[in-house]
This record gives sequence, structure tokens and C-alpha cells, in this order.
Amino acid sequence: PGLAGIVAAVKEGRITFQRIQTYTLNSIIKKIVTVLLLILGLVMTGHAILTPLLMVILLIAGDFLAMSLTTDHVQPSAMPNAWRISNLTIVGVILGLCLVMFCALIIAYGKFVLHLNYMELRTLTFVVLVFGSQSTIYAIRERRHLWRSLPSIWLVISSLVDILLALILSIGGIAMSPLPVLTVWATLGAAVVFALVLDAVKVPVMARMGIV
Repeated sequence: PGLAGIVAAVKEGRITFQRIQTYTLNSIIKKIVTVLLLILGLVMTGHAILTPLLMVILLIAGDFLAMSLTTDHVQPSAMPNAWRISNLTIVGVILGLCLVMFCALIIAYGKFVLHLNYMELRTLTFVVLVFGSQSTIYAIRERRHLWRSLPSIWLVISSLVDILLALILSIGGIAMSPLPVLTVWATLGAAVVFALVLDAVKVPVMARMGIV
């Protein structure tokens, strides 16, 4: 009985470590994406790509999603855990740059192909950041491929609320310029594909950096 209690405590400790590691990695990615995308958006459009109001909405939506990670189903590592901050930062930079490229491509498509004005591009930026963040969360929550474990019910609910909020605000033109329904749904579809691409990048990078 005594040993069983120790094993259970070690297991819970490793599960907690995995959740904290995922939260930290997500924070690193978000900081990189926010800074670089604001710069790229300004260069690409000549205007601030996000308004303060849109940034507040993004922060609130992103925080609820990030907090739901504390309830997520995770697999404890087979080996003792250790903080590898430098390696975790490298992984965050690589995955963050992938998300920046995805967002930049969508914004560029909106500007040069769909010929959206700068107000509509702000809405598109909001949408792609919401959907791209969803893709990132589901990719990084699992050290293996993302389909190897199911997310918690609270993570799924938070995701659905975030997506529904983005759909209502962007299509309805609430607090932002409205976008065509097809554009918003196409962006969501692109985010699903991006999640699979990011997952394919993540697995070897995490293995190389010893993030388990």
C-alpha cells in the first residue's frame, strides 16, 4: 500500500509537469506570434493589423482556452522529468514561426487575392489567430501525434466556444468589419490542415530537443 501511494504521487506529479510544460510552450508561441504578426501586418497593409479591442477579445478567448489545458488528458512520461527551458524555447520559436507563416499566408491571400480592405484584413487577422491558436493547442498538447489521445471535455468546450465566438463576431460584423461566410469557413478549414502540418513538424522537433 505504501509503494502504491508513492507510485500514484509520482504519476500525478508527471501529469502536472506535462500540463505546465504545455502551458509554458503555448505562452512562448503566443508571444512570438503576437509580436511578429503585428510587424508583418503593418508592413503588409500599412496599417495596424489589430485594434486594441480585437487584441482584448483575443486575450480573453486565448486565456480561457489556455486555462482549460489544466484539465486536459495527458500521458505521464516514462522517465523522470526535467526542465529544459532552452530546448523548450527553441521548440516554441520553431512552432511559433510556423504559426506566423500560416497567419501571414492567410492575410496575404486576403489582401492580394480577395482584395480585402484594411478593416476586413483586421477581421481576417482576428479569425486566423483564433483558429490558428486552436490548431497550435491541439498539436502541442500531445508529445506524440495529436490523435494519440483525446482532449478533455473542458478543452473541447472551450474550443467550441472560441470558434463559435469568432464565427459570430466575424460574420456578424460585431466589433469588427464583417467577412463573407465562405472566407471565414475556409480559414477554419485551412486551420485544420495547418494543425496536421504543425503536428508533423512538432514530433521530430520535440524528440530532437528531448521534450517528452
